[in-house]
Amino acid sequence: MLPKNQEPVSAEVVSTEVAEELNKALDAAEGVILEWETVISEATSGAAIFDSSSDDGAKYLGAVDEVQNALGLLSVSESNTTENRAQNVLQVAMARLQEEFRHLLATHSQSLDPEFLLDHFACSFNSYTGGADLESKSSLEVSMSSNHQEALEEVASQSSVEEEEDVPEAELQTDPIIDLIPPEVVKSLHEIAQRMVIAGYRRECCQVYGSLRKPVLEESLGGLGFEKLSIDEVQKTTWEVLEGRIKKWIQAMKAGVKILFASERQLCEDIFEESELVENCFAELSRAPFIQLMNFGEAIAISRRSPEKLFRLLDMYETLRDLLADISVIFSGESCAVVREEASGILLRLAEAARGTFTEFENAIAKDTSKVPVPGGAVHPLTRYVMNYVRFLFDYVDTLKHLFGENTDTRDGQGDDNTSPMHDGLSPFAVQTIAIMNVLQSNLDGKSKLYRDLALGYLFLMNNVRYIVQKVDGSEVQALLGDDWLRKHTRLIRRYATDYQRSAWTKILACLKDEGIRTSGSFSNGVSKAVLKERFKNFNAAFEDIHKAQSSWLVPDSQLRLELRISIAENLLPAYRSFLGRYRTFLESERHSEKYIKYTPEDLETYLNDLFEGRTASSQRWRSSSN
Repeated sequence: MLPKNQEPVSAEVVSTEVAEELNKALDAAEGVILEWETVISEATSGAAIFDSSSDDGAKYLGAVDEVQNALGLLSVSESNTTENRAQNVLQVAMARLQEEFRHLLATHSQSLDPEFLLDHFACSFNSYTGGADLESKSSLEVSMSSNHQEALEEVASQSSVEEEEDVPEAELQTDPIIDLIPPEVVKSLHEIAQRMVIAGYRRECCQVYGSLRKPVLEESLGGLGFEKLSIDEVQKTTWEVLEGRIKKWIQAMKAGVKILFASERQLCEDIFEESELVENCFAELSRAPFIQLMNFGEAIAISRRSPEKLFRLLDMYETLRDLLADISVIFSGESCAVVREEASGILLRLAEAARGTFTEFENAIAKDTSKVPVPGGAVHPLTRYVMNYVRFLFDYVDTLKHLFGENTDTRDGQGDDNTSPMHDGLSPFAVQTIAIMNVLQSNLDGKSKLYRDLALGYLFLMNNVRYIVQKVDGSEVQALLGDDWLRKHTRLIRRYATDYQRSAWTKILACLKDEGIRTSGSFSNGVSKAVLKERFKNFNAAFEDIHKAQSSWLVPDSQLRLELRISIAENLLPAYRSFLGRYRTFLESERHSEKYIKYTPEDLETYLNDLFEGRTASSQRWRSSSN
């Protein structure tokens, strides 16, 4: 064996003894190397050095070391027969090691099972991958004037139940890095790569590595459901289809960055060691797959903005934001700078898209011009849509505050001490939310004018503001908007209730006044029976019209419905009871007095309980009782 770490000497001054030792070592090394060439060329089953016993691999690598050591003892400035011989043997050995490197990688590189990946991700990060929240929000994807808005109520209710349920968690976190290739094979790959790099074959080694690992990485990402799509293909895909692909993208990003890319980086480090080579080889295989993921994010960010896309945009933004620190570590080095820059750029574009979509939501509310009044003055589908939309927004409240310039503790570290100016003590996000509420209120004011009956218009406004207040009261929305906002809108409910009563009941209450009934100033003197009969007839007709109409009107909130009936009764029944007490005796002696005095105060109270039920069938009881 040749002495190592000896100073190079000129061939002319190498002693005969050293020359003999050098040639003897080369003979032995050449014998091992060329013997394997013969074995492999004559084999019929694709024999490989490192497929046999570990001794064969170690013996071959030892022979390569002998050749490289021999070259180190010779002068690099002079050429001689021994040096040429050693170079030729080394070239043969490098070609063989390159094939062995390729063979080992090809044999042991397999894509990962997606279920294993997702389970490993869940165990590593205590993360539940059920995706229920993503599906629940998709129910918001209906037109704001659709008749299916009631489904949103169910969605909100189901979501609340889901939030209370226990989310399964792994008992113990595991290391997210996995062995993509068996450790004993990695050791052999490392030994081969080490020799190839020393011999000046680093580029060839890196090319072989990237050409074999890149397709496996892409296949593993594809197994997570992510499809390669161009920006143009994404733009042409319907939103319903894109929603499912966004879910897969989020899945691929989380498991991909945390496990696949991180494990690929670790494998590079285990095989190549040298930092520059690690960065170059990792960049070679990972850059294109990661940029493909980013291209999808960019395509979504630049797509046409519409309200139903906001939640998906926020999901994508939060996913990339939370992974940015990992990306910076995994894709470190100059070779991966473009990856880091692309990720940061896409994050900014997703943020801008989310802000723009939020603004578009406000515009969409203002543009809702449905001209068909909701039967019975019930809660408008637009109100349900907007309030459930706002409720879902608060799943992202910290993110939205950050996007609108507030200094929140977001995990992307992008917070700024210079926040946007407050408006009357409110945060920028609160101002944006109030703007949405104001636009909704303005739209509802316009829709209330679609009702021919002014009283029904006020009832419609009362119902809708009541619904809004119920959604805000005690929620995170109230914490954002403040107690003053809630008190103001609670007063607005009372105002609309008062306006309704004034519009609906003033005329009938006027029938119970004394003006025009008496023929003299004294109560005991004459009363115009004709006027009195007409007054009772008018009252009866007016009450029957109100009962018939308003039994089909609707106040969905049971408490508000009860309060409204009580308020009406407190105004109507005492007035009727007093009027009846003053004038009953003047008509009781008349023939068919029941035509005029049709109802007792108790009858009226019973019929008032029919109001606001939204049931036209109640008029059947009315007809039966009046026959």
